[in-house]
Amino acid sequence: MPRRILAGLLAVWFAATLAAFSSKAATSERVVKDPLSGVARYGYDPVAYFLEKAARPGDAAYEFRFAGLSWRFRSEANRAAFAQAPENFIPAFGGYDPLAVGQGVPLEGNPAFFAVHQQKLLFFAREESLAKFLADPASLFEAAANAWPTVQRKLVP
Repeated sequence: MPRRILAGLLAVWFAATLAAFSSKAATSERVVKDPLSGVARYGYDPVAYFLEKAARPGDAAYEFRFAGLSWRFRSEANRAAFAQAPENFIPAFGGYDPLAVGQGVPLEGNPAFFAVHQQKLLFFAREESLAKFLADPASLFEAAANAWPTVQRKLVP
């Protein structure tokens, strides 16, 4: 009899622990940021993706606060461009992978795997996701755009 009680308690504990971790894993921030520093996009310069067509780390000396986050830049010129029109440089879908977003899942994009589509900066979780997107950008972007409002509701404000 005591074994059954212990087994039952362990089952309840396991289920509660699993539920707690599942709900935590299902939520994230509306814009991807470094969990330790709070810097948006892990400190990568969003303007550099457009001007240099490359992922470039920003410098803390050129930081700008926008939408409750710190954004870093490689130069004062990039910082000024962002400050003038941040909506032109902020990653679409909060920096989450558009293929996953299109399927209703907020999967964090990697700053190294990116594309600019319709003047929107996109990040992908893996190189394979980027390649798949580039094969059919119009329909995959549309799927992500349609699913994004639902995905946003899953994210922590």
